[in-house]
Amino acid sequence: MKSLEENIGYLFKDKELLKKALTHTSYAYEKGVESNEKLEFLGDSILEFITSIYIYQKYPKLKEGEMTKVRATVVCEESLYKIATKLRFNEFLYLGKSEIKGKEQIRKAILADSVEAVIAAIYLDSNLEEARKFIISNLEEEIRNATEHVGQKDYKTVLQEKLQEHGNTSIKYVIIDEKGPDHEKSFVAKVEWNGKKLAIGEGKSKKAAEMEAARKALENFKTNN
Repeated sequence: MKSLEENIGYLFKDKELLKKALTHTSYAYEKGVESNEKLEFLGDSILEFITSIYIYQKYPKLKEGEMTKVRATVVCEESLYKIATKLRFNEFLYLGKSEIKGKEQIRKAILADSVEAVIAAIYLDSNLEEARKFIISNLEEEIRNATEHVGQKDYKTVLQEKLQEHGNTSIKYVIIDEKGPDHEKSFVAKVEWNGKKLAIGEGKSKKAAEMEAARKALENFKTNN
């Protein structure tokens, strides 16, 4: 567990609390111990609370609806799964025989739920501030990326609808370059239509770069028509 604590960035006083946070119901049922379900319930509330405060304070210009969209984008199974994967939770989970299919095949939901349980465990073992540190350190970039295009028109959807007017179409987005250091990275994306390059866009996240490429492609259509 020591290496996991290093990954998490928090040293537990109560090691059993961390173990419980990583105990899936399948294992708990087989061994007759308590699972991480109750911790997951608490962690879910803490995660949403802390994320809401951070978005409210860090991005005061966002409207209420925009803040809700940003939070929904980052407080989701996919984001939590990424955290669990990055911190190698898959190597430490306690799973029952029904769920053991190899460490690389653990269901996303199980890994995502374990992150919420660990958040609650950190809170119970220390305080809300320690839980906040864990949450923000792992979601700060996701939140920043989400705010970059919130409120913007979904250019990718508009482009797809426009191209579909021409019949069957194959739209592909490709990240062709990455620039800058890890803490200030930008991406370059290319959008192709039936194998033909339409435009190139740049952004601080892959999604933002793809959106910009779609926006430029739409501009090109207006110019040429």
